[in-house]
Amino acid sequence: MNKMTMGLATTALALSASPLMAAEEGCQPVRFAEVGWTDITATTALTTEVLETLGYDTRIDTVSVPIAYSGMKNGDFDVFLGNWMPSMASISDPYVERGQVDRLGANLEGAKYTLAVPQYVYDAGVTSVADLDAHADRFESTLHGIEAGNDGNLLIQDMIDDDAFGLGDWRLVDSSEAGMLAELNAREPNEQWMVFLGWEPHPMNTNFDIAYLEGADDYFGPNLGGATVYTNTRAGYAEACPNVGSLLNNLSFTLEMENQLMGEIMDEGTDPRDAARSYLQAHPDVLEGWLDGVTTADGEPGLPAVKEALSL
Repeated sequence: MNKMTMGLATTALALSASPLMAAEEGCQPVRFAEVGWTDITATTALTTEVLETLGYDTRIDTVSVPIAYSGMKNGDFDVFLGNWMPSMASISDPYVERGQVDRLGANLEGAKYTLAVPQYVYDAGVTSVADLDAHADRFESTLHGIEAGNDGNLLIQDMIDDDAFGLGDWRLVDSSEAGMLAELNAREPNEQWMVFLGWEPHPMNTNFDIAYLEGADDYFGPNLGGATVYTNTRAGYAEACPNVGSLLNNLSFTLEMENQLMGEIMDEGTDPRDAARSYLQAHPDVLEGWLDGVTTADGEPGLPAVKEALSL
């Protein structure tokens, strides 16, 4: 074998020995849709922190829920970590059923999402959505939501459109997570009444004394809107980018984890990425499961690389 033949053989062997590297070359950057909810801000920060220590570039765009899904359909986004089910079914299911978006595994169990009131309102006898209309004046016939197009707002509007519980003449106020909670903060000192979207995990559960309303099962689901949060990707992404796909399939968060991170981000003003890095440095055990079978972008073992990058 002459030198040229040997050189070509060596090059071919090197390329064939690195199929992962070849496959992952087209997977930069990893593009996340983020919808401005602090829980998804936190989980996206954790995931991008890990990806960047593995050698991937990442990009995060904050958009509305409908834009997140149309963006995954159109190939503008790769990943969305905030598919709250079943409340988001009306938005996400058509994309999944048409094969335009893939729903990977659950990344959070035990969440909840439904209408809530301050505890003093609950103590006054408003314990169910069926109690709201009898006190319409005190609530100003107003239901407070978050950003327009959000699945929770759509469910509230469905209740109004259906005249469910006598709410047909009520109105929905579109705001934002921050705007809604600012309104609650302003009303609470004087015990003014308000009904709003509430969910867990979220620091609102510790920053305010609130209670969740029974009776909205037909809209938000049973168990006070009991929810499971799933990871979504554009169609075929986990197969096209198998190493990133392995990480995404491994991701598992907890209520305690998200509550801690959200509190740091919202209450202490910590940058999400700084909060994520600090959490991983303090809880390196979570990396074992997340990085099972995951390598760096250039094919090296992932766990030791991430631990080294995080100075663990």
